[in-house]
Amino acid sequence: MSSDADAVGESVEARLKPRKAPNAFRTISEVADDLHIPQHVLRFWETKFPQVKPLKRGGGRRYYRPDDIALLRRISDLLYTQGYTIKGVQRLLREGGGKLSDDIPPAPADERQEIEGEAIETAISEPQLPMPGLAQAAARDVPSAAAARAARAKPDAEADRLRAVLAEALKELESLRALLAA
Repeated sequence: MSSDADAVGESVEARLKPRKAPNAFRTISEVADDLHIPQHVLRFWETKFPQVKPLKRGGGRRYYRPDDIALLRRISDLLYTQGYTIKGVQRLLREGGGKLSDDIPPAPADERQEIEGEAIETAISEPQLPMPGLAQAAARDVPSAAAARAARAKPDAEADRLRAVLAEALKELESLRALLAA
């Protein structure tokens, strides 16, 4: 059999590979792929949410039960979609006796503002790598603490500044496209 035929045979085998049963345990990589969450975040959540208890085998390999996966999916939804903080989800778990109901409303406005404030502080404290071709714009646009405070006070001004940076990036990309097309 030629190498092309081998490659085709392998791809057919991969598609025909049996899927795990719905009640089967999953590895951390399978759960991370399924929930679109990095593995290190899942490990971090284990430290913050004692209700998440994967089975650990030799070498520290984690195996998540279907109940663990359902809880992680719900935690992900509350944190990333509903706007809760980790402390807020911990509170909900305490109030619910270690379980999260399906009818939890979105996070209160004060909790969402706390998350937004943390995001701005993170942007200030953690330097971001500039996009290729935008080094000049990145050097001009490094936020200072005063700029961050002004951004919190005037979200419209920050949005306008970001629109201008994006417009400049678009012009740069269009000029690069023209060079490539020539």
